[in-house]
Amino acid sequence: MITGSVIVYSIGFGIVTASILALAAVGFTLQFGVTNILNLAFGDIMTSAAVVGYGVNVIGGNIAESLAAGAVFGAITSTLLNRYLYTPFVRHGTKLFGMVVVTLSVGIIFQNVVLGWFGPNFFSYKLPQSKTYDVAGMFFTSIQFTIIGLAVGAMIAVQLLLTKTRLGKAMRATAANPDLAQASGIATDRVIDAAWLISGALCGLSGVVLVLNTTTFQSTTGNDFLVIIIAAAMLGGVGRPLGALVGAVILGLATEVSAAYMSPSFKEVIAFVVLVVVLLVRPGGLFGNADTVRSANA
Repeated sequence: MITGSVIVYSIGFGIVTASILALAAVGFTLQFGVTNILNLAFGDIMTSAAVVGYGVNVIGGNIAESLAAGAVFGAITSTLLNRYLYTPFVRHGTKLFGMVVVTLSVGIIFQNVVLGWFGPNFFSYKLPQSKTYDVAGMFFTSIQFTIIGLAVGAMIAVQLLLTKTRLGKAMRATAANPDLAQASGIATDRVIDAAWLISGALCGLSGVVLVLNTTTFQSTTGNDFLVIIIAAAMLGGVGRPLGALVGAVILGLATEVSAAYMSPSFKEVIAFVVLVVVLLVRPGGLFGNADTVRSANA
């Protein structure tokens, strides 16, 4: 029998999962929204960023330094990949499906570099002893509080960037119509670089916090999480950062609470049941529309 305390406890897990998922899903959908590239290498870049953070941790760096290293790696790597690999393919006429193959290939390369370098082993960060805090029946460690705080801070920063700054307005204009934006005097190449820099930082950050929460990781950890990242992005509406945030919260809570009633191995099943039900009612996702779906399939 499932008690109320177990449900409350699982909601706490859901909040942490939603925080990690929000960082990743917003970064993923921001990349797609600005460039229409479905970057399936995202999960493997998360893992690579976690490995970089792990390297900093092993040589004596603290968690904050590992997080910073992962974010910087993700930002630089994502920007360089888009500028020097993805964009040339797009300019040569590669369509969405072709770019899916390209990004998937890049992800496999990253995954196998990590596998070849470190082997099929599991790794763990050296973490300081952490206290557990009871918040209304939900239990959080210091690391989990850090993850939640990072997610909240990052989401506020992204929302303010997109709605209150010239760069954010330029990103939205570029996402809506890149040709018109360029004709209006917007340096779209620089805007796209900035978008991938920011989204890449979120990718790297989410990779580090994911493995901090799971305590151990290997070469496929980020890629294994990619499925639910895409589900959250689609649930909120493809290319909609606010929608990705809402999708992350819904799926994070739904998967963890459902795990109290059934085997945790069904978490991804629950995520996709929720996704399918929502898309049956709103094909464009919670914040998307039919035009968004058509552009994603173009």
